[in-house]
Amino acid sequence: MVNWNRCELLRECLVSIEKQVTSAGSPFPSETIVVDNGSEDGSPELVISEFPAVRLIRNRSNRGFCAANNQGIAAARGERIALLNNDAVADPLWLAELCGALDGAETVGMAASKIVQYEAPDRIDKAGHILYLDGQNRGRGTGEADEGQYDGPLEVGWPDGCAAMYRRAMLQQIGGFDEDLFAYADDAELGLRARIAGWRCAYAPGAVVRHRRGATLGRGNPERVFLIERNRILLAAKLFPWRLLVLNPYYFGRRLWAAPRQSGDMAAFPGWGGKLALAAAVVRADLAALWLLPKFLAKRREVRRLARLRGRELADLLRREAPAPALMYGQ
Repeated sequence: MVNWNRCELLRECLVSIEKQVTSAGSPFPSETIVVDNGSEDGSPELVISEFPAVRLIRNRSNRGFCAANNQGIAAARGERIALLNNDAVADPLWLAELCGALDGAETVGMAASKIVQYEAPDRIDKAGHILYLDGQNRGRGTGEADEGQYDGPLEVGWPDGCAAMYRRAMLQQIGGFDEDLFAYADDAELGLRARIAGWRCAYAPGAVVRHRRGATLGRGNPERVFLIERNRILLAAKLFPWRLLVLNPYYFGRRLWAAPRQSGDMAAFPGWGGKLALAAAVVRADLAALWLLPKFLAKRREVRRLARLRGRELADLLRREAPAPALMYGQ
């Protein structure tokens, strides 16, 4: 778990991990690691005093979601590594169900949870990830009423990092989270990079987690939009086949045109002032992406070195999984 100034949310999250059991009802064998990114709200003290069995890694400053996750992964001793956001609460069988999804085929390197909304558990937050053709990602089924449509066999591209499990062998082969992203779209980048390398993702509908959406930075925070917009460009530059990458502005324009008619995160920026703040964050993000573009284009060579999917196969996968243009900055 990565934590930054969310003491009360962290407590509930850790309590849910203490309650993890096997299918037989016995305590689930695991270790818990919290990586704290320089919290000033008493979070580290909470872990030390109330959860003495938890391993605590304390950073002096906020190193970001990606770097902190990599720290935790490096410190973990298990062959299967689960991530859980501090603003999420796991059902008691969460770990057992994710482990069951990884059993069997060794080519399955990651497992996705069924994530529902904390305030409305009868609504889906994310059942795996999907990706627009401009690099923007969102959760599959976001906002839908949970009527069992995601309880059966389901092919998913990769898990949402809010609640996921990864095979250590996969991470050792392809590397961990890209720390240049800092936060947002990092799980989509890791998951797509794994798919390119030939790994598959399982889906565990019984691994249920309740999630407070947007609790880290807040849905109306321009900094959140900045990271999402910047990182969608960098993800595409690093991973997309050229045949899709050159069309990125076209696909972005299509989604931008559709966004005002949808109930996405644009609603979190009401009025002309809000829309100007949103536009300023997008422009600032595009300039930041342009600055980092040479670095991410250079990373393409490392990705292609491990690639099992050819450019055409990857393009077909992305087109098959892509939703219709809709939410502007849904995650």
